[in-house]
Amino acid sequence: MRFMILVKATKDTEAGVMPPESLFAEMGQFHEELQKAGMLVDASGLKPSKRGWRVRYDGKKRAVVDGPFTETKELVAGYTIIQARSREEAMEWSRRFPNPSVDGGKAEIEVREFYELEDFAQSTEVERFRKLEMERK
Repeated sequence: MRFMILVKATKDTEAGVMPPESLFAEMGQFHEELQKAGMLVDASGLKPSKRGWRVRYDGKKRAVVDGPFTETKELVAGYTIIQARSREEAMEWSRRFPNPSVDGGKAEIEVREFYELEDFAQSTEVERFRKLEMERK
């Protein structure tokens, strides 16, 4: 089971304020522990939304909207993807996630489980995705 730990953006992360060295150290230690446990798939911070864009859909039409985006509660500042044996194991590790706030104050992470191809009924299109997955490895 794969899970994504989403680090919610704050005014500081949107302003491009870099975390203090102590937070880098804490995050580094946590991610090293995940790696040693064989659970770390990927992890990274994201630049502020002013460097990004959104694509809005209306049927077949698409419109690109440049950042920044004002609602920080809807934004993600970083992520960690883990491979866990169960929801409970993922929850246990997420509780250990260091406080990602630049100032050590209020922060929030959100954890979401990935869909796996096994979650879908067999079909030609699911097999197409399975082939892509095998080619990636």
